[in-house]
Amino acid sequence: MAHRVSEQRRLSVAQTSVLALPPPTQAKDLRPRWTALDSLLCGAFAGAVAKTVIAPLDRTKIIFQVSSKRFSAKEAFRLLQCTYMKEGLLSLWRGNSATMVRVMPYAAIQFCSHELYKAQLGGHYGYQGKALPPFPRFLAGSLAGTTAAMLTYPLDMVRARMAVTAKEMYSNIMHVFVRISQEEGVKTLYRGFAPTILGVIPYAGITFFTYETLKKLHTEKTKRPQPYPHERLAFGACAGLIGQSASYPLDVVRRRMQTAGVTGWSYTTILGTMRAIVTQEGVVRGLYKGLSMNWLKGPIAVGVSFTTFDISHNLLLKLHQTNCFTH
Repeated sequence: MAHRVSEQRRLSVAQTSVLALPPPTQAKDLRPRWTALDSLLCGAFAGAVAKTVIAPLDRTKIIFQVSSKRFSAKEAFRLLQCTYMKEGLLSLWRGNSATMVRVMPYAAIQFCSHELYKAQLGGHYGYQGKALPPFPRFLAGSLAGTTAAMLTYPLDMVRARMAVTAKEMYSNIMHVFVRISQEEGVKTLYRGFAPTILGVIPYAGITFFTYETLKKLHTEKTKRPQPYPHERLAFGACAGLIGQSASYPLDVVRRRMQTAGVTGWSYTTILGTMRAIVTQEGVVRGLYKGLSMNWLKGPIAVGVSFTTFDISHNLLLKLHQTNCFTH
Protein backbone atom coordinates (compact mmCIF):
# COMPACT_ATOMS: atom_id res chain seq x y z
CA MET A 1 0.00 0.00 0.00
CA ALA A 2 2.79 2.40 1.02
CA HIS A 3 4.65 1.51 -2.17
CA ARG A 4 1.56 2.34 -4.29
CA VAL A 5 1.11 5.73 -2.54
CA SER A 6 4.75 6.71 -3.08
CA GLU A 7 4.52 5.68 -6.74
CA GLN A 8 1.39 7.81 -7.22
CA ARG A 9 3.22 10.77 -5.66
CA ARG A 10 6.16 10.36 -8.05
CA LEU A 11 3.77 10.24 -11.03
CA SER A 12 1.99 13.36 -9.77
CA VAL A 13 5.29 15.26 -9.44
CA ALA A 14 6.40 14.14 -12.92
CA GLN A 15 3.08 15.24 -14.45
CA THR A 16 3.36 18.62 -12.70
CA SER A 17 6.90 19.08 -14.06
CA VAL A 18 5.73 18.27 -17.60
CA LEU A 19 2.84 20.71 -17.30
CA ALA A 20 5.22 23.40 -16.04
CA LEU A 21 7.41 23.19 -19.15
CA PRO A 22 6.53 25.77 -21.83
CA PRO A 23 5.26 24.36 -25.09
CA PRO A 24 7.75 24.30 -27.97
CA THR A 25 6.23 27.33 -29.67
CA GLN A 26 6.56 29.43 -26.48
CA ALA A 27 10.18 28.36 -26.04
CA LYS A 28 10.95 29.57 -29.55
CA ASP A 29 9.26 32.91 -28.89
CA LEU A 30 11.62 33.56 -25.99
CA ARG A 31 14.67 33.54 -28.26
CA PRO A 32 15.82 36.90 -29.66
CA ARG A 33 14.77 37.43 -33.25
CA TRP A 34 16.10 39.99 -35.74
CA THR A 35 13.45 40.98 -38.27
CA ALA A 36 13.38 43.00 -41.47
CA LEU A 37 11.39 45.67 -39.59
CA ASP A 38 14.27 46.07 -37.14
CA SER A 39 16.69 46.58 -40.05
CA LEU A 40 14.34 49.12 -41.65
CA LEU A 41 14.02 51.12 -38.43
CA CYS A 42 17.76 51.13 -37.71
CA GLY A 43 18.57 52.03 -41.31
CA ALA A 44 16.09 54.92 -41.41
CA PHE A 45 17.43 56.32 -38.13
CA ALA A 46 21.04 55.97 -39.27
CA GLY A 47 20.37 57.76 -42.55
CA ALA A 48 18.47 60.60 -40.91
CA VAL A 49 21.19 61.29 -38.34
CA ALA A 50 24.02 61.16 -40.89
CA LYS A 51 22.38 63.43 -43.49
CA THR A 52 21.25 66.01 -40.93
CA VAL A 53 24.81 66.32 -39.62
CA ILE A 54 26.29 67.16 -43.03
CA ALA A 55 23.28 68.89 -44.66
CA PRO A 56 24.87 72.39 -45.00
CA LEU A 57 27.99 70.95 -46.65
CA ASP A 58 25.87 68.74 -48.91
CA ARG A 59 23.77 71.67 -50.10
CA THR A 60 26.89 73.74 -50.79
CA LYS A 61 28.43 70.89 -52.80
CA ILE A 62 25.30 70.51 -54.96
CA ILE A 63 25.22 74.26 -55.72
CA PHE A 64 28.79 74.11 -57.02
CA GLN A 65 28.19 70.86 -58.90
CA VAL A 66 25.36 72.31 -60.97
CA SER A 67 27.05 75.65 -61.74
CA SER A 68 30.07 76.56 -63.88
CA LYS A 69 31.73 78.47 -61.01
CA ARG A 70 35.15 77.23 -59.97
CA PHE A 71 35.16 75.39 -56.66
CA SER A 72 37.51 76.15 -53.78
CA ALA A 73 37.33 75.83 -50.02
CA LYS A 74 37.38 79.62 -49.73
CA GLU A 75 34.47 80.02 -52.15
CA ALA A 76 32.52 77.26 -50.41
CA PHE A 77 32.95 78.96 -47.04
CA ARG A 78 31.96 82.30 -48.58
CA LEU A 79 28.80 80.74 -50.01
CA LEU A 80 27.89 79.29 -46.60
CA GLN A 81 28.51 82.67 -44.96
CA CYS A 82 26.50 84.63 -47.55
CA THR A 83 23.60 82.17 -47.33
CA TYR A 84 23.57 82.51 -43.55
CA MET A 85 23.72 86.33 -43.65
CA LYS A 86 20.99 86.68 -46.28
CA GLU A 87 18.56 83.90 -45.38
CA GLY A 88 19.36 82.87 -41.82
CA LEU A 89 20.79 79.76 -40.17
CA LEU A 90 17.97 77.39 -41.13
CA SER A 91 18.50 78.19 -44.81
CA LEU A 92 21.68 76.09 -44.62
CA TRP A 93 19.36 73.12 -44.16
CA ARG A 94 17.08 74.08 -47.07
CA GLY A 95 16.03 70.91 -48.84
CA ASN A 96 16.78 68.81 -45.76
CA SER A 97 13.10 67.97 -45.37
CA ALA A 98 13.20 66.47 -48.86
CA THR A 99 16.46 64.78 -47.90
CA MET A 100 14.79 63.18 -44.87
CA VAL A 101 11.84 62.04 -46.98
CA ARG A 102 14.33 60.45 -49.39
CA VAL A 103 17.16 59.31 -47.15
CA MET A 104 15.08 57.59 -44.48
CA PRO A 105 13.43 55.11 -46.89
CA TYR A 106 16.68 54.95 -48.92
CA ALA A 107 18.86 54.09 -45.93
CA ALA A 108 16.19 51.78 -44.49
CA ILE A 109 15.92 49.83 -47.75
CA GLN A 110 19.69 49.83 -48.28
CA PHE A 111 20.62 48.49 -44.84
CA CYS A 112 17.71 46.04 -44.71
CA SER A 113 18.36 44.67 -48.20
CA HIS A 114 22.08 44.45 -47.41
CA GLU A 115 21.32 42.17 -44.45
CA LEU A 116 19.02 40.07 -46.66
CA TYR A 117 21.53 39.88 -49.54
CA LYS A 118 24.28 38.90 -47.10
CA ALA A 119 22.09 36.10 -45.73
CA GLN A 120 21.18 34.87 -49.22
CA LEU A 121 24.75 34.99 -50.52
CA GLY A 122 26.02 33.45 -47.29
CA GLY A 123 23.61 30.56 -47.75
CA HIS A 124 24.70 30.14 -51.37
CA TYR A 125 28.41 30.17 -50.56
CA GLY A 126 28.06 28.26 -47.27
CA TYR A 127 29.09 31.21 -45.06
CA GLN A 128 26.06 31.54 -42.78
CA GLY A 129 26.86 33.80 -39.82
CA LYS A 130 30.40 34.47 -41.08
CA ALA A 131 32.04 37.23 -43.11
CA LEU A 132 31.47 36.68 -46.81
CA PRO A 133 34.33 36.18 -49.29
CA PRO A 134 35.50 39.38 -51.06
CA PHE A 135 33.38 39.26 -54.24
CA PRO A 136 30.06 38.34 -52.54
CA ARG A 137 30.85 41.06 -49.96
CA PHE A 138 31.12 43.62 -52.78
CA LEU A 139 28.07 42.18 -54.57
CA ALA A 140 25.86 42.43 -51.46
CA GLY A 141 26.69 46.13 -51.12
CA SER A 142 26.13 46.88 -54.81
CA LEU A 143 22.78 45.09 -54.86
CA ALA A 144 21.67 46.88 -51.68
CA GLY A 145 22.56 50.32 -53.07
CA THR A 146 20.93 49.59 -56.43
CA THR A 147 17.73 48.36 -54.78
CA ALA A 148 17.46 51.49 -52.61
CA ALA A 149 18.25 53.88 -55.49
CA MET A 150 15.68 52.31 -57.81
CA LEU A 151 12.88 52.58 -55.24
CA THR A 152 13.57 56.15 -54.07
CA TYR A 153 14.99 57.99 -57.09
CA PRO A 154 12.24 60.63 -57.63
CA LEU A 155 12.81 61.84 -54.06
CA ASP A 156 16.49 62.41 -54.89
CA MET A 157 15.48 64.52 -57.90
CA VAL A 158 13.16 66.63 -55.72
CA ARG A 159 15.87 67.09 -53.13
CA ALA A 160 18.36 68.33 -55.73
CA ARG A 161 15.84 70.84 -57.14
CA MET A 162 15.07 72.24 -53.70
CA ALA A 163 18.77 72.59 -52.88
CA VAL A 164 19.58 74.82 -55.88
CA THR A 165 16.46 77.00 -56.04
CA ALA A 166 15.09 79.87 -53.94
CA LYS A 167 12.17 79.45 -51.55
CA GLU A 168 9.86 81.32 -53.93
CA MET A 169 10.18 78.72 -56.69
CA TYR A 170 9.20 75.64 -54.69
CA SER A 171 7.33 76.03 -51.42
CA ASN A 172 7.39 72.38 -50.33
CA ILE A 173 8.08 68.86 -51.52
CA MET A 174 4.66 68.30 -53.08
CA HIS A 175 4.96 71.60 -54.93
CA VAL A 176 8.18 70.36 -56.57
CA PHE A 177 6.48 67.15 -57.71
CA VAL A 178 3.47 69.03 -59.11
CA ARG A 179 5.49 71.71 -60.96
CA ILE A 180 7.95 69.26 -62.49
CA SER A 181 5.12 66.97 -63.62
CA GLN A 182 3.09 69.83 -65.13
CA GLU A 183 5.89 71.89 -66.69
CA GLU A 184 8.50 69.29 -67.66
CA GLY A 185 6.64 65.98 -67.65
CA VAL A 186 6.64 63.00 -65.30
CA LYS A 187 9.67 61.49 -67.07
CA THR A 188 11.75 64.38 -65.72
CA LEU A 189 11.45 62.85 -62.24
CA TYR A 190 13.73 60.07 -63.54
CA ARG A 191 16.21 62.29 -65.39
CA GLY A 192 19.72 61.27 -64.33
CA PHE A 193 18.56 57.80 -63.29
CA ALA A 194 21.11 55.94 -65.44
CA PRO A 195 24.22 57.71 -64.06
CA THR A 196 22.78 57.28 -60.57
CA ILE A 197 22.61 53.50 -60.94
CA LEU A 198 26.02 53.37 -62.64
CA GLY A 199 27.45 55.40 -59.77
CA VAL A 200 25.67 53.46 -57.02
CA ILE A 201 27.05 50.08 -58.12
CA PRO A 202 30.72 50.92 -57.39
CA TYR A 203 29.92 53.35 -54.56
CA ALA A 204 27.70 51.07 -52.49
CA GLY A 205 29.74 47.99 -53.36
CA ILE A 206 33.07 49.54 -52.37
CA THR A 207 31.62 51.27 -49.28
CA PHE A 208 29.99 48.17 -47.77
CA PHE A 209 32.93 46.00 -48.87
CA THR A 210 35.48 48.28 -47.18
CA TYR A 211 33.48 48.63 -43.96
CA GLU A 212 32.78 44.90 -43.65
CA THR A 213 36.41 44.07 -44.49
CA LEU A 214 37.79 46.47 -41.86
CA LYS A 215 35.45 45.00 -39.24
CA LYS A 216 36.56 41.49 -40.19
CA LEU A 217 40.26 42.40 -39.96
CA HIS A 218 39.65 44.15 -36.65
CA THR A 219 37.98 41.06 -35.18
CA GLU A 220 40.81 38.82 -36.36
CA LYS A 221 43.49 41.10 -34.92
CA THR A 222 41.91 42.14 -31.59
CA LYS A 223 39.78 39.03 -30.94
CA ARG A 224 36.96 41.41 -29.95
CA PRO A 225 33.61 40.59 -31.66
CA GLN A 226 32.54 44.24 -31.90
CA PRO A 227 34.59 47.41 -32.54
CA TYR A 228 34.24 50.44 -30.26
CA PRO A 229 32.12 53.37 -31.57
CA HIS A 230 35.16 55.49 -32.48
CA GLU A 231 36.59 52.52 -34.41
CA ARG A 232 33.30 52.15 -36.31
CA LEU A 233 33.46 55.84 -37.20
CA ALA A 234 36.99 55.41 -38.53
CA PHE A 235 36.02 52.32 -40.56
CA GLY A 236 32.97 54.11 -41.99
CA ALA A 237 35.04 57.20 -42.82
CA CYS A 238 37.55 55.10 -44.77
CA ALA A 239 34.73 53.30 -46.57
CA GLY A 240 33.05 56.57 -47.53
CA LEU A 241 36.29 58.16 -48.69
CA ILE A 242 37.17 55.30 -51.03
CA GLY A 243 33.61 54.69 -52.30
CA GLN A 244 32.77 58.31 -53.07
CA SER A 245 36.12 59.03 -54.74
CA ALA A 246 35.57 56.09 -57.11
CA SER A 247 32.09 57.17 -58.23
CA TYR A 248 32.25 60.98 -57.95
CA PRO A 249 32.20 61.97 -61.68
CA LEU A 250 28.90 60.13 -62.12
CA ASP A 251 27.53 62.04 -59.14
CA VAL A 252 28.34 65.34 -60.87
CA VAL A 253 26.69 64.11 -64.08
CA ARG A 254 23.61 63.03 -62.14
CA ARG A 255 23.23 66.43 -60.47
CA ARG A 256 23.63 68.30 -63.77
CA MET A 257 20.92 66.19 -65.40
CA GLN A 258 18.59 66.49 -62.41
CA THR A 259 18.76 70.30 -62.28
CA ALA A 260 18.89 71.01 -66.03
CA GLY A 261 15.32 72.31 -65.98
CA VAL A 262 16.15 75.19 -63.62
CA THR A 263 19.78 75.97 -64.52
CA GLY A 264 19.25 76.54 -68.26
CA TRP A 265 21.42 73.63 -69.40
CA SER A 266 20.12 70.91 -71.69
CA TYR A 267 21.65 67.62 -70.59
CA THR A 268 19.96 64.51 -71.93
CA THR A 269 22.55 61.71 -71.99
CA ILE A 270 25.42 60.62 -69.75
CA LEU A 271 28.12 60.91 -72.43
CA GLY A 272 26.69 64.20 -73.71
CA THR A 273 26.70 65.66 -70.20
CA MET A 274 30.27 64.47 -69.56
CA ARG A 275 31.45 65.88 -72.90
CA ALA A 276 29.86 69.26 -72.18
CA ILE A 277 31.36 69.46 -68.68
CA VAL A 278 34.85 68.47 -69.86
CA THR A 279 34.72 70.88 -72.83
CA GLN A 280 33.59 73.88 -70.78
CA GLU A 281 35.30 73.26 -67.43
CA GLY A 282 37.92 70.56 -67.85
CA VAL A 283 38.21 67.09 -66.33
CA VAL A 284 39.43 67.92 -62.82
CA ARG A 285 37.61 71.23 -62.38
CA GLY A 286 34.43 69.86 -63.95
CA LEU A 287 33.93 66.15 -63.25
CA TYR A 288 35.68 66.36 -59.87
CA LYS A 289 34.28 69.74 -58.80
CA GLY A 290 33.56 69.72 -55.07
CA LEU A 291 35.40 66.45 -54.46
CA SER A 292 37.51 67.99 -51.70
CA MET A 293 34.31 68.96 -49.88
CA ASN A 294 33.06 65.43 -50.45
CA TRP A 295 36.22 64.14 -48.79
CA LEU A 296 35.15 66.15 -45.74
CA LYS A 297 31.43 65.46 -45.62
CA GLY A 298 31.37 61.99 -47.21
CA PRO A 299 33.48 60.15 -44.62
CA ILE A 300 31.61 61.94 -41.82
CA ALA A 301 28.23 60.93 -43.26
CA VAL A 302 29.18 57.31 -43.94
CA GLY A 303 30.95 56.96 -40.61
CA VAL A 304 27.99 58.35 -38.67
CA SER A 305 25.55 56.26 -40.72
CA PHE A 306 27.33 52.91 -40.25
CA THR A 307 28.06 53.62 -36.57
CA THR A 308 24.46 54.64 -35.84
CA PHE A 309 23.13 51.56 -37.63
CA ASP A 310 25.45 49.16 -35.80
CA ILE A 311 24.80 50.70 -32.37
CA SER A 312 21.01 50.77 -32.82
CA HIS A 313 21.20 47.23 -34.29
CA ASN A 314 23.04 45.95 -31.20
CA LEU A 315 20.71 47.85 -28.88
CA LEU A 316 17.63 46.27 -30.46
CA LEU A 317 19.22 42.82 -30.20
CA LYS A 318 19.81 43.36 -26.48
CA LEU A 319 16.21 44.50 -26.04
CA HIS A 320 15.06 41.34 -27.83
CA GLN A 321 17.27 39.23 -25.57
CA THR A 322 15.76 40.80 -22.45
CA ASN A 323 12.29 40.09 -23.89
CA CYS A 324 11.38 43.77 -24.07
CA PHE A 325 9.63 43.23 -27.42
CA THR A 326 6.99 40.70 -28.29
CA HIS A 327 6.33 39.74 -31.88
